[in-house]
Amino acid sequence: MTVSSAYAPPPGMPEILHDDAEILVVNKPAGLLSVPGKGAHLADCLIARLQAVFPQVLLVHRLDRDTSGVMVFALTPHAQRHLGLQFEKRQARKTYLARLAGQLAPKTGTVDLPLIVDWERRPRQMVDHQNGRAAVTDWRVLRHEGDTTRVRLSPKTGRSHQLRVHMLALGHPILGDPLYAEGAARDHPRLMLHSEELKIRHPDGGAALRFRAAAEF
Repeated sequence: MTVSSAYAPPPGMPEILHDDAEILVVNKPAGLLSVPGKGAHLADCLIARLQAVFPQVLLVHRLDRDTSGVMVFALTPHAQRHLGLQFEKRQARKTYLARLAGQLAPKTGTVDLPLIVDWERRPRQMVDHQNGRAAVTDWRVLRHEGDTTRVRLSPKTGRSHQLRVHMLALGHPILGDPLYAEGAARDHPRLMLHSEELKIRHPDGGAALRFRAAAEF
């Protein structure tokens, strides 16, 4: 979160997409932290709200504060370990929807640029070919909308701010990005990035599961 931005998360419980004895899947709203930040003013977050109804809920992965969409939580330690390994071994499949500044071409492509934290401008990340950790994103253009592009993004790795930095590296920052967009591209009511689909295996039996949530932009 940038120093200048006030934290004013949307109220209410998130939409529950699925729950059973092992897992909980929700549609996280934009503007809400996944986990508490530093300081009492950043205590309100998605997992804290979920704990009011599911006191046993356990974290598996995170979405940035300004990103919306599908998130899975564990409801047992076994499920947390099982899901955690799926993310660690890149078996969980994530698909995002984004709107970018400008007209991205060609229709499909891959960004393979290693990333590292930009210590002088934290929490920003940056490309670093010598010290960065591997980061790979596939992209597909869905359509051009005026001087913007709607794309589907499929990250092959899970680095912090990966999609945001990779799109910036292409010269097409995500609209409404408070950290990486500038000028008119930044002047939007929210970050236009949404976790659209998540594919996992159920911790109890390994059945393939697919969860989707439509973007609000």
